[in-house]
Amino acid sequence: MTTGDHVYRRHAHGHAHSHSHGHALDESVLRSRAGLRAVLASLGVLGATALVQAAIFGLSGSVALLADLIHNAGDALTAIPIGAAFLLRSRRAERWAGYAVVSVIFFSACVAAYESVVRLVNPRELDHLWAVAAAGAIGFAGNEVAAVIRLRAGRKLQSAALVADGQHARVDAIVSLGVVASALAVGLGVEIADPLIGLAITLLILRITWLSWRTVRAG
Repeated sequence: MTTGDHVYRRHAHGHAHSHSHGHALDESVLRSRAGLRAVLASLGVLGATALVQAAIFGLSGSVALLADLIHNAGDALTAIPIGAAFLLRSRRAERWAGYAVVSVIFFSACVAAYESVVRLVNPRELDHLWAVAAAGAIGFAGNEVAAVIRLRAGRKLQSAALVADGQHARVDAIVSLGVVASALAVGLGVEIADPLIGLAITLLILRITWLSWRTVRAG
């Protein structure tokens, strides 16, 4: 082999090595950007949903709606650790973000349980039942949109944290329908249905906590 051939091969190897590292860097940056877009989009949807529900809760005082509102607000906040993990482009940070998501879900279950028990002990007449039903429908729509965004991105990017959060939002959509059921039941004269449905929502949130924990640990 001549000296020229040796120099050429070293140059080609160096170029290929540099190109492979550049390609890996590009993939990392693209993954980070895609993850951040999904997180911010779902944050916007759930944030708007929680604001509308908060306004309606101020009118009605429904504890079932409050349970859903607390959970939706907490769900929106889980975007912060996941977004930070994507910004850092760290798989390890994503896993810890997933654990943070699980912690927020569990905390929201505790708050919802407390408020439901308080309302059972001290019943309160509900107002604006039509608005409560509308809030439940809005919660369903907002969570379903957020679930689609998170699950699609999570599976594409192979992010257990995003998948867990997407599963969380999808079940939340079903939970929001409990608020509609509460409004209908109270409208029919079954006042105790509101705190009882609040407790049922709490149990569903606890189930979400367990499923999300398993998803993050397996990710």
